[in-house]
Amino acid sequence: MPEADNPLHRLWATLRSHLGLGRHGHAGPIDSPEALGRFLDERASFVAQTSLYGYLQTRSGMRYPELFHDDAFVASINVAKWHLWLDCLSDLAVYAGSRVARHTPDETPRIARMMVGVVEDVLRHAGTPAEAGNEFAAHCDRVRDRVAGTDWLTVGPDEAAFTESPAGLVRWAPVKDELKALDEEIVRNSVRFRWQAVRGDLLRQLDPHAVVDRYRLSR
Repeated sequence: MPEADNPLHRLWATLRSHLGLGRHGHAGPIDSPEALGRFLDERASFVAQTSLYGYLQTRSGMRYPELFHDDAFVASINVAKWHLWLDCLSDLAVYAGSRVARHTPDETPRIARMMVGVVEDVLRHAGTPAEAGNEFAAHCDRVRDRVAGTDWLTVGPDEAAFTESPAGLVRWAPVKDELKALDEEIVRNSVRFRWQAVRGDLLRQLDPHAVVDRYRLSR
């Protein structure tokens, strides 16, 4: 069967179009707190959704299209999508802030205040989605607490900051616990792999001095 005629392929293409999967967002310079916030929001969403839907597709196989006729399952996907986004936002914010601090270490107290504000703006923009479930607000608070409590100069490079999102996919994916136990290592590694390109994009696009300078001028 040609790929275009495959119903599973058509459904996946529809999901990608509807959810924005495959669009990495604006590729311009990250030279202001606002640009940094957009990057965090877009890339956290990208990693969360591609990781979640990719895992569900892999685990369900040819049954994947059928799952979207189950209202309870769709509701559980929406809850998982939003919580995984928060975990991805948390990890990426800690990584990005640490890269800014690494280049401008004398500005670390200012960077700490800036990152709290950047994350707060992203959370405010998201609001409290009705489909995100009752735990969403408390999870937002945990993200705020992590960012506020980060020692920016001690965060290591590469994967050091990415602790919440691999575990988050295992926790939130609407898959039976006994199956997730079998999949856990592969699932965690799949999320870690998706972050590699995002880290590379951040390092190429980030102008840490411009971000800090614009934050200072805006106060």
